[in-house]
Amino acid sequence: MKKLNVGMIGGGFMGKAHSLAYAGMPMFFWPAPAIPHRHTIVDVTDQLAKDAAQRLGFEHYSTDWKQVVEDPNIDIIDIVTPNDSHADIAIAAAKAGKHIISEKPLARNAEEAKKMLDAVKEAGVKHMVAFNYRRTPAVALAKKYIEEGKIGNILNFRGTYLQDWSADPNSPLSWRFQKERAGSGALGDIGTHVIDYARYLVGEISDVMAIAKTWIGERPIQTSGFDSLGNVKIGTDAPKGIVDVDDEFATLIKFENGAIGSIEATRNAWGRNNFLTFEIHGDKGSLYFNYERRDELQVCFSDDPSDSRGFRTVYTGPAHPYGEHLWPIPALGIGYGETKMIEAYDFVKSIVENTEVSPNFEDGYRVALISDAILESAEKGEWVKLVEKEAELK
Repeated sequence: MKKLNVGMIGGGFMGKAHSLAYAGMPMFFWPAPAIPHRHTIVDVTDQLAKDAAQRLGFEHYSTDWKQVVEDPNIDIIDIVTPNDSHADIAIAAAKAGKHIISEKPLARNAEEAKKMLDAVKEAGVKHMVAFNYRRTPAVALAKKYIEEGKIGNILNFRGTYLQDWSADPNSPLSWRFQKERAGSGALGDIGTHVIDYARYLVGEISDVMAIAKTWIGERPIQTSGFDSLGNVKIGTDAPKGIVDVDDEFATLIKFENGAIGSIEATRNAWGRNNFLTFEIHGDKGSLYFNYERRDELQVCFSDDPSDSRGFRTVYTGPAHPYGEHLWPIPALGIGYGETKMIEAYDFVKSIVENTEVSPNFEDGYRVALISDAILESAEKGEWVKLVEKEAELK
């Protein structure tokens, strides 16, 4: 069976998620289109890289991502680093003829994302941005229902992503709170997943009208080499650093197809862990999904009998998207890891069969464009048209 050698740049949390996907994908999707071989992993120090290789099952390790990108033995470059390095790595990898998968958001802004998109197009390599939540079977089932016309013409999309890991002001100053490294805050970190849902399920967004807030203006500086998010609390006497990104945003949206809606995201919502949701209303029915209950899709159709009309639960399983490759019993349990395995399968399959894969860098660029428009709207307090934002980059 064909083998594809993976060079992974970054050995943190997302490195673990992607490594698990490469290991598990052939077990679920057998016969696999190819076997992703964990060849080389890169981290910032020799010891961190060595530890990452042992922990995540890589054959080799390095501290030089440029050397790995140029290695003729590497087929795939997997980017799981902070946002400020995505563009440099991806553009170099494209020039070296490597297929590329990058964590989201694709870049800190649309200008960077456009350069990445241009590079992969010119090189003719396969490219994917890792919006893995759309590969949750219940979300793919919602897409199927929409395409089959079960809810008719879409009128409204309402999406949220609420977390509480940064609600404590004593949680450390992750790179996710620094504009120079992250580009934006809750918007890029989690809000982009909701934007991806909106585009995937409803269509292109044409206009936005937003508000954004930073609730905690400074945080304790962390000394660890690992990004600890909100899992470690630092004493109140620790030196503080400035937070210069959004903690929360909310935006009204208009779609090109006439639908309207809203998107909001925050990392300061006590009691919300990974509350990623959407509710979609059409003229023939409605759909509701909550990632914290990811085996379930709530559905209501207008032709349901009037004496039993209301939301009911469809539990995803073998009869639904990706179901034949996962677990044999509905509602047995789909986790974050399985969505990453599906993502790995789709990407490897696109390489082997020379087909397009989605979401790709084009999708990542579109999401970045929308994100930039949201920030501009929040700053100016007015509607921003996406066609005007895109014209600025041409």
